[in-house]
Amino acid sequence: MLWGGLLVVLIAIAASVFIVVPETKQALILRFGSPSRIANGYDPREEFGRTGAGIVTRLPFAESVVWVDKRVLDFDMERQAVLSTDQLRLEVDAFARFRIIDPVRMFVSAGSERRVAEQLKPILGSALRNELGKRQFADLLSPERGELMEHIRVALERVARQYGAEIVDVRIKRADLPDGTPLQSAFERMKTARQQEARSIEAEGRREAQIIMGQADANAAKVYAGSFGKDPAFYDFYRAMQSYRYTFGTDDPTARGESQIILSPDNDYLRQFKAGGSAGH
Repeated sequence: MLWGGLLVVLIAIAASVFIVVPETKQALILRFGSPSRIANGYDPREEFGRTGAGIVTRLPFAESVVWVDKRVLDFDMERQAVLSTDQLRLEVDAFARFRIIDPVRMFVSAGSERRVAEQLKPILGSALRNELGKRQFADLLSPERGELMEHIRVALERVARQYGAEIVDVRIKRADLPDGTPLQSAFERMKTARQQEARSIEAEGRREAQIIMGQADANAAKVYAGSFGKDPAFYDFYRAMQSYRYTFGTDDPTARGESQIILSPDNDYLRQFKAGGSAGH
């Protein structure tokens, strides 16, 4: 029994002297209630498996341990009502991810990770309202959303540093319009804006088409003028044949023979039917 009792005493002394720090935890050691040192503190350059985790010693009865999570933590923001610049009232849900990088400052300013999250929730809501209040609702659906989130993260980061935390990421889960009339009116405004944009694009397309067709007609006229200018008589014959085709309806088989024109044989319009014609054809 003596040896058994001595063994129990030795185990109790060892448990009060030696502690095992896991990879996922930071150990803030307090001496008489004041921060003394940190075991397995966060270092962004450290490699997994090569950290300060392991067995750490402390003074029995004089030093105590506060465990601080080394992993990335998160918290959800309360649903917020935000007014955008286009006067749309939005219901926004968001969350943030953070990590404790200074356990001493966290312990002094907040006391625990849970208290840090509680302190940062209203700050996230304020930063979100400030940023969304400068932008339109459509920005949340565009690539500018990434820039918006970064601005919110930086604003939250400035406050988080005071609690020994680092903001890893900020995300908006949902940004909805309230049900009812505001939602329907927003859809109508978006529909009208898209229709105006479509009409503008269509008008620009027609203008470009007219410019292209005008340039094509000018180039064709230039080519015709250059070709027929070499033989004016043939050009006169070609134009006369086109005129006969349209006048007598020879391009339309159903209309062939229906045109009746009475002209004298010596009419100048029929000169190309005379022997030789004016063009010699």
